[in-house]
Amino acid sequence: MFTGIVEEVGSVASVERVADDRVRLHVACSTVVQDARIGDSISVSGCCLTVTDLPGDGFSADLMDETLRATGLGDLAVGDAVNLERALRLGDRLGGHLVQGHVDAVGEVTGRVDQPGTVFMTMTAPPEVARYLVPKGSVTIDGTSLTVVDVADNGDGRSTFRVGLIPHTLEVTTWGSTREGSRVNLEADAMAKYADRLLAGGADSPYSAVVADDEDPAATDGPDATNGADAADGADGRDAPPTIPTGG
Repeated sequence: MFTGIVEEVGSVASVERVADDRVRLHVACSTVVQDARIGDSISVSGCCLTVTDLPGDGFSADLMDETLRATGLGDLAVGDAVNLERALRLGDRLGGHLVQGHVDAVGEVTGRVDQPGTVFMTMTAPPEVARYLVPKGSVTIDGTSLTVVDVADNGDGRSTFRVGLIPHTLEVTTWGSTREGSRVNLEADAMAKYADRLLAGGADSPYSAVVADDEDPAATDGPDATNGADAADGADGRDAPPTIPTGG
């Protein structure tokens, strides 16, 4: 688990095919390996990788072909910069939001506008991520926890959205060199994905029985349950809030 606050920008030292279905990535860095051990997790541009070697000038990790296909790590070449973050420990501050390091999709930067004090990046999100994007919500892009400025549906399941980056973020991450056409790793907010899964599956809730009891007249002992108010009013006798139309 991570929080999307980049600790260090590393450099790809080598990308070596070590088996038919596996590539070994070596990243040159210093901060994230200070207390690292074999088997630890490090986020590399938003993708959680397992440390397999610590040669002294950084770390190595093995990437399956599926990882190369489903993330932007398959585009990496020697000399490329990558955002790095160590896994959280219990008690650490969550400076960004809860990040799993499981890339949902790869997006593309479609525009960059530099303004005094802020750079706005526009990018597209495939359907796997688009449904979870909301204005002022969180999204992880290349391992960086960012806030969605605005979002628009494209009509084909994809979305176009913007994020804003302050000068500090541009200086301490790979975002300073990100340009139109760059491919980026996207991870939707995990909390949103879990909520969507539960609602779509009609999962039972431990609170459903409470709601059922509240709606069952037999579960009440007369007017005390609503302080004598009509059933159409609120529990304290005030008008009940209007129902928000769902458009169905």
